Formats: sequence, C-alpha cells, structure tokens
Amino acid sequence: MLFRQLFDAQTSTYTYLIADELTKEAVLVDPVIEQVDRDYKLIKELGLTLYYCIESHIHADHITATYQLRKLTGCLSVVPEKSKAACADVTIEEGDNLGIGAVNIEAIATPGHTSCHMAYLVNEDRVLTGDALFIRGCGRTDFQNGDAGTLYDSVTQKLFTLHKETLVYPAHDYRGHTVSTIGEEKQFNPRFATRSREEFIELMNNLHLRNPQKIMEAVPANQMCGKVVASNEDDGEIEGLGEKLLTHNS
Repeated sequence: MLFRQLFDAQTSTYTYLIADELTKEAVLVDPVIEQVDRDYKLIKELGLTLYYCIESHIHADHITATYQLRKLTGCLSVVPEKSKAACADVTIEEGDNLGIGAVNIEAIATPGHTSCHMAYLVNEDRVLTGDALFIRGCGRTDFQNGDAGTLYDSVTQKLFTLHKETLVYPAHDYRGHTVSTIGEEKQFNPRFATRSREEFIELMNNLHLRNPQKIMEAVPANQMCGKVVASNEDDGEIEGLGEKLLTHNS
C-alpha cells in the first residue's frame, strides 16, 4: 500500500493519498483546493488513477478540492450520507467499505464535531480520524450540529475500541505532530484520558473559540463538493471512472 500524508500550512490540514501499488488505484481523503496542483502532479508522477475523493465531513475551515479534481481526473466524490450533499457521486455510512485493489477503507460513523462526521479505518492498521480525534486533542463541537457528548461517545466507544497499536492520522495538527496511536491517545490525550463524559461536555461547551475564518465560504462550497458559487466554470459532463463496488457490512 502506498500511503502519503500531505499538509496544507494555511489551514493546518492533512490530506491523505492512499493507493494500491499493484493496480495503481488511488483515493484522496480531505483534499484542499489550494493544493490541487500539488496533489494532481503527485498522482501523475506516481502513475496513479484517482478513483475517489473522500470527505470526512463538511469542512468549515477550508474548501475541498474534490470539484476540481473530479474535473481533472473523472474521480468520484464520496461524502458521508448524513451530510445531505447533493453533489456526491457516492454517499457512505457506518460499516461501508471502499476497495481499491487490495486496500480496504471502512467507514466508522464518529459524529460530534459535526453530525455527519466519518472516520476511515484503512487495512485495519491505521485510522484517519478527521476532526473527531486529534493528536492530544479533538475537534470543536459548537457549530454544524456538533455535540460534545456525542463526540465523547464516538471517540471512547468507537475509536478507542480499536487495537491499541492502530495508527492515528488526524485531519489537522497545529503543533507539528504527524501520527499517534490509539493506545497513546487513550493514555495521554488530555481531552479524554482524565475526564468523565460530564467533564468533557463542560470543557467543550466553555471553549469560546472564534469561528474559522473561511466558514462563510467553505461550508456552502463544500456542500457542493468544492464548487465555488461565484465561479463561471462550466460543469460539463464528467466522464467518471464508473462507480466501483461499495459493500455494506451486515
């Protein structure tokens, strides 16, 4: 498996490129519009075919690159089902699996940061936690139908039940960290390790954070997979790669 962690410094966002090295089938998770050229160049250099752009949720701090990459490559946009994004080619829900060659990506519903949030377990040894779980932190819960108690349950009852050696790759980091493990976060994450559910709710409800600078433009654009409303671009007909099999766990 090819696995690359890519960083956008302006928004401290991680994008993940995942591919099967034999079939050259690839996905991008949480791409950023300002990094379209970088990501497209890397995909071409590595001889990959981009099948999916996958979102962990409807972002408020950056505009996704999915719309642009879909035009460039014919890839399919994958968005959590509860986001109600009309632009999605594929909607994904708890237990769904996306396969790219020998790589399996399983969706884990982890609401709380937003009501539609998903984490993605990749080949059972690493989890892309989006904004639900950061390295020694977590995402905020004060907008987009966020809920602190729900986030606490998502992290402690779902993510923290994964094997302790499972690698943790978040959607953001603001302190220079790149990877952790489930075991580390259970032991050392100050938001969860030493707090009860009630204490966590009290903490999160009293953070009084400023809204992300791009929230007014990012949320509506991301509900259209990154299409900026003011754009004069013609949508055209996108020649997709054809929807691959999306399987549901029983």
